[in-house]
Amino acid sequence: MKKEPIGKLISYIHRSSQKILAKRLAPHGIGSGGQYSFLKAVLHSPGINQDQLTHKLKFDKATTARSIKQLEQSGYISRTPDPNDRRSQLVYPTIKAKQFAPVLQSILDDFNQRLVLHLNKEEEELLLGLLHKIGRSIESDDEPQG
Repeated sequence: MKKEPIGKLISYIHRSSQKILAKRLAPHGIGSGGQYSFLKAVLHSPGINQDQLTHKLKFDKATTARSIKQLEQSGYISRTPDPNDRRSQLVYPTIKAKQFAPVLQSILDDFNQRLVLHLNKEEEELLLGLLHKIGRSIESDDEPQG
């Protein structure tokens, strides 16, 4: 049996996951590009700035700016100038975001359950451990450039 490239499988799972999540989140005004990741981060760390979000979520600055702008237009976040750095803006969840948080978590929990539907608990734990190992092996190359 021919061995399939791990990167190809991870890429396929990622693309498929993003399509499914985009379809489930679209009725709530949350688009693709990982917007839900930004919303979760802002809900978890109110007052975080865009540079911190970029670093924390490992997206590029353009994706962060685009996602934050779209979430703001959808009424999920608000931005205020950082009193310590006028060039920076602090990002806060709105009441709409706080009310939506349990729905978002439910969508993500349901999706994660779907991902491991055909695994037993031991296989799920093993998979998590292996994925963390793979993640650590590429972290040094994953640092933002420039």
